[in-house]
Amino acid sequence: MSPAARTAPSSARITRRIALSGALLLLLLAAPVLAFSAPLTGTPLNDGYYALYNLDFDAAHAHFGQWMAAHPDDCLGSASDAAAYIFNEFNLLGVLDIELFADDNRFQSRTRPPVDPALKQGFNNRIDQSNRLADIALQHNPNDSNALYCKAVTSGMQADWASLIDRHEYGAFKYSELASKYAKQALAVNPTLYDANLAVGIENYMLSLKAAPIRWFLGMAGAGTNKAEGVRLLKLTAEQGHYLAPFARLMLAVGELRDGRTQSGKQILIGLSQEFPKNDLYQRQIARLH
Repeated sequence: MSPAARTAPSSARITRRIALSGALLLLLLAAPVLAFSAPLTGTPLNDGYYALYNLDFDAAHAHFGQWMAAHPDDCLGSASDAAAYIFNEFNLLGVLDIELFADDNRFQSRTRPPVDPALKQGFNNRIDQSNRLADIALQHNPNDSNALYCKAVTSGMQADWASLIDRHEYGAFKYSELASKYAKQALAVNPTLYDANLAVGIENYMLSLKAAPIRWFLGMAGAGTNKAEGVRLLKLTAEQGHYLAPFARLMLAVGELRDGRTQSGKQILIGLSQEFPKNDLYQRQIARLH
């Protein structure tokens, strides 16, 4: 991945912060979401995501571990546990601070602590485990939407790690392409798998912000660069998704703040803070707004 990162044309500007996952990351959106998905509660998988969004990573691992023990063939358990590892690392690095997403200069100039090797190993192990289980499921049924979704999620998180932690920008772009491809396949099988829209939405929206020559180049490579379509899919995830809906709402708030719509962004953050009261990231950002 490193050699490719060095040889890709304008790679640092083409693909900085385009990934998904997850687990995480940056987006600029348009208008606030008016309807929200069902609460994350009632199953170990739901409880794990609720703990993750509350930044309680030990509890998230425990819940996801419970799900994996009860469903050893389900790739979503290990993919979700990988999300807990990458969110934890992002939290330690300060990437999850919403202020970073609203200030590119601060993002670029921030002091980066060293990566926790245990978190990186745990992340890689869970990614490999999820991909193995997904590949087995797809061998039995090439149209297994859950397996395709798992492949989209793991590819998106690998893009996040490559871009925001390892800074292998071209590698991040390639993983993002895979995430979008698998998400589209999952949605073709199951159009109600709304969480899968996030990967396609991120690709279209983020790449639409690039300069025209770069958009042309990416379009020729098969990447989606339609801003309106990206916004539509991201709003759809925020409104009708489940596990990734709170993340889509966070990105929506970031976009509102970056576009100067402070009050609408603040209202989204207040809603997230009420739903996830232990996540002080929301509270810190709300306190900065007037």
